[in-house]
Amino acid sequence: MAVNEILAALADENRRKILQKLKEGKINSGDLANALSMTPQALSYHLSKLKKADLIYETKYKNFIYYELNLSVLDETIMWINKLRGGQK
Repeated sequence: MAVNEILAALADENRRKILQKLKEGKINSGDLANALSMTPQALSYHLSKLKKADLIYETKYKNFIYYELNLSVLDETIMWINKLRGGQK
């Protein structure tokens, strides 16, 4: 787990909005851009940061790219933060 990349990705409000939308389920990039009122270029930038941090993954189907949360990385991040608090050893 690359904690620095994950925390940097989570630090941006737009990327947190993307994650919140993805919490609802798989969505293609066009629908995601529309839902968040983002330009495709801005969305692409933020999605690349989230993918680099391994917080999301993409699947391709025909002419569409769909994005989903990578819950295992989120779980690992939560466990890491809990260790900082002394919650787990």
